[in-house]
Amino acid sequence: MASNYFNLKGKICLITGASSGLGVHFANVLASEGVTVILAARRADKLGNAVENIRANGGSAYAVTMDVANSDSVTKAFAIIKEEYGGLDILINNAGVADEPKKFLDTNEQDWSWVMETNLSGAWRVARAAALQMVEAGTKGSIINIGSIYGQHTGVMKVAYNVSKAGVVQLTKSMAMELCRDNIRVNALCPGWFLTEINDDYFSSESGQRYIKGFPARRLGNMDDLTVPLLLLASNSAGAYMNGTSITVDGGLVESPI
Repeated sequence: MASNYFNLKGKICLITGASSGLGVHFANVLASEGVTVILAARRADKLGNAVENIRANGGSAYAVTMDVANSDSVTKAFAIIKEEYGGLDILINNAGVADEPKKFLDTNEQDWSWVMETNLSGAWRVARAAALQMVEAGTKGSIINIGSIYGQHTGVMKVAYNVSKAGVVQLTKSMAMELCRDNIRVNALCPGWFLTEINDDYFSSESGQRYIKGFPARRLGNMDDLTVPLLLLASNSAGAYMNGTSITVDGGLVESPI
């Protein structure tokens, strides 16, 4: 009974930002549950490698090139998804960027726009396209927007990122209130600090190690820490009554004074 609890076999899921890090992990997790995963990102070469690895492990995976910051790119990708796969059951809205730590007064319009266009406008753009497709097909869908603990509390030297992720949390709530009448659930998954290729150099440094020691759990998150929360939100069985919520996976960091 427990092995069938999430009941995801045969579903079709699009994962954006799926060329590395969390996106690749999400794709592998869902593929292992019998979901056909469509990996989307700007880097076609890395998508190919991720797809091959999933297939080598017995999963069903495909790739589509998509730049979430480009409306035409998103439109073309969703046209391909509809034509080749018939539409989506699940969206993992994961694509995001972060710039180097920078003071508020040193943040210029280019810095601000780059982060906002991907993290917030891109999330809105992809979510809207997915929701339109689900509504048209009458799909009982699940949309999971990947937020961050910095959408729930704040920190210095990252104003654009913080605001973009706070926007993702509010986007999630607004979508959930409206789309529930169309049988589409919308939730957010908000990770704390996890080791990825974006932050690997920093957390390998002496400064990064000192920072980790200030965490309540005194460690970074492991990818597997996100597995069950992801499956819960994706599943229309286990997560049937979850809508408009944000699940935080951070080892208690949001409640920490650091």
